[in-house]
Amino acid sequence: MSESKPTSTDETRSGTASANEDINVQIEDVTKVFQNDEGNDIVAVEDLDIDIRRGEFLVFVGPSGCGKTTSLRMVAGLETPTEGKIRIEDEDVTGYDPRERGIAMVFQNYALYPHMTVAENMSFPLRIRNYPSDEIDDRVDEAAELLEIDDLLDRKPSQLSGGQQQRVALGRAIVREPSVFLMDEPLSNLDAKLRVQMRTELNEIHQRVGKTTIYVTHDQAEAMTLGDRVAVLNDGTLQQIGPPQYLYDNPVNRFVAGFIGEPPMNFLPVSIRETNDGYDAVGEFFEFELPRDVVRDIDEWDGSLDHVTLGVRPEDLSNLSVLDHDEYTENSTLDASVKVVEPMGSDKFLTLTSPTDDTTEFSARVSPESTVAPGESISLAANLEKIHLFDERTGENITY
Repeated sequence: MSESKPTSTDETRSGTASANEDINVQIEDVTKVFQNDEGNDIVAVEDLDIDIRRGEFLVFVGPSGCGKTTSLRMVAGLETPTEGKIRIEDEDVTGYDPRERGIAMVFQNYALYPHMTVAENMSFPLRIRNYPSDEIDDRVDEAAELLEIDDLLDRKPSQLSGGQQQRVALGRAIVREPSVFLMDEPLSNLDAKLRVQMRTELNEIHQRVGKTTIYVTHDQAEAMTLGDRVAVLNDGTLQQIGPPQYLYDNPVNRFVAGFIGEPPMNFLPVSIRETNDGYDAVGEFFEFELPRDVVRDIDEWDGSLDHVTLGVRPEDLSNLSVLDHDEYTENSTLDASVKVVEPMGSDKFLTLTSPTDDTTEFSARVSPESTVAPGESISLAANLEKIHLFDERTGENITY
């Protein structure tokens, strides 16, 4: 199960919206239980409760097996909830077939018919519903122009690149003019460069079409760049939901903190020691004076001060040698040994170890002017306004 109780950000704790919002899809207290070969219950999704606004791009993200695809398939009608309801356009569609829900789905493998042309693939969902020929042609031409594939309409899928096939799959969904688009890891089969390009195109298409979109990915970078809101799942449970930047700045627990952001957040064990001015976080090779906001959070917390984990992102650790003195305080510094240096052009990514114990690894993203090499020592300054403290036992963010 999750490390702390699921929490949303700017909404209620469950991800439901206020009464005056225009809601397109409601996932109401949904649980899905499967049985394994031995007949034991496997809870794939538990008590998922989210309201999705009209025109919103919502991303489900999490590791393999977290329940994100199962959640999408329940909205699509490809799986039936064990408990709870799915509502689309304020209508209970829990028992409806997929074709009755006003949705269109884009799959990971594109699911194009190899014997059909691009135009025939795109028009197929309209032809089986007996739409008039003129309307079919108009919708296909409009979608093809939007996706910039109007010069490919006579080709077969085998004559297309991966990116072109993905556009055709999107076009087939667009011509249906659904209420909701559902996308299950549609970019995962593309190479890294094309994935970045298609992310941009998906953003542009969503802005132009304006339809509600529910998108599944295991890639947090994809989630952060595409989503109006991101729902982070783990072990079938909603951990946190909110705008991408909010999740990055305000993770509700250690799981979200470690999953959102690349490179991931560093986690270092500390004890909290009370001082005349507030509190210090004391680690194996550093001691930080905690900011006033964090002091207030600790005062309101009733956990053990000896069982705390300090979280700091690699980009919030700076090389002391390239900072002016007024850019850091003496009680925010630490020394480390450099293990690996990875030049990235705009910065350098360092893998570091404790100066006293080379089994304790953490990382820093520093400026390219930092002249360090493996085996050398480095002094760093932490941005104490950006640190987080987590309850070692529950994973809860004390500073949330």
